Amino acid sequence: MTSDPRGTSPGTRTDTIVRPATGADLPAIGRLGALMVGTHHQLDPQRFLPVTARTASEYASYLGGQLENPAAVILVAEEGGDVVGYSYAGLEGTDYMALRGPAGALYDIIVDPRARGRGIGRRLLDATLGVLEARGAPRVLLSTAEGNVAAQRLFAGAGFRRTMLEMTRELEGGAG
Repeated sequence: MTSDPRGTSPGTRTDTIVRPATGADLPAIGRLGALMVGTHHQLDPQRFLPVTARTASEYASYLGGQLENPAAVILVAEEGGDVVGYSYAGLEGTDYMALRGPAGALYDIIVDPRARGRGIGRRLLDATLGVLEARGAPRVLLSTAEGNVAAQRLFAGAGFRRTMLEMTRELEGGAG
């Protein structure tokens, strides 16, 4: 493989931009959010919600309500006018349940499967970290599904380290 004279690797598109999300992006964000829900459900159907006919619209509605939240960061990756990924993060204060001080929190990051392998996830992650740092976050925390090895590689490559482990047990008398 030879490198591209523009400094990109073969197969990398140079028209990918990362920018703040707008209301016009919500249908695509909802579709990607539903994909993320489905991926997690496949990894552990007992722990994660299943996708329903309303998942995409409900996800879009929720994140639409966060667009004006000054503590929220919602970015999209766009190629040729199409949203191919998004990230959702926020600033949080001291949390005694989590035994930590103020921090940024990365809630969601996903890239359309057809656009993976071109560095878009890393660009979204780096841009999100940059915004959180500019807003004063001293650290950024995230959770990732145990079986989501690709995401764990992305996060480790960006300098994240393991600090907590979620464990789940289903209860016999619990309601669904």
